[in-house]
Amino acid sequence: MAPMSVDTVDEQIKDVIQDLYQIQAATHGYAGPQTQQELVRLVTQLSGSLSQLSNDASTLPTQIPPEIIEYVDDGRNPDIYTREFVELVQKGNQFMKGKSEAFAGFRDALAEEMVKAWPEMKTGVEKVLQGRNVEHGPKVNGTNT
Repeated sequence: MAPMSVDTVDEQIKDVIQDLYQIQAATHGYAGPQTQQELVRLVTQLSGSLSQLSNDASTLPTQIPPEIIEYVDDGRNPDIYTREFVELVQKGNQFMKGKSEAFAGFRDALAEEMVKAWPEMKTGVEKVLQGRNVEHGPKVNGTNT
């Protein structure tokens, strides 16, 4: 079965709303047995519309994480899940930024010590640092390489 478009499902939702409005109007203007047949027809029509909507909506390509669905099923607010998720991602980003900065510092310290220990490798170390797009190389004897 091919997936339905969102527009088709949107139209079906509008049809369900229209069916509910017609039932409301028929109920409000209830005039006895003659209105009963109309109400039966409208409720049957609503049932068919809801069934069609349910079948078609299930083929929509949704990308809702199952964790959010479980969160809602447990009666919890999905906004809280989103906030907690964003906070978790921020913590992870801060952690990774710290690791990245630590490795950059280690890289510079290692390059500096390598140049001190093996001065003949200075050009090779500089090439490696340039290949990694390092703007400021390690300081060797008070100057940037």
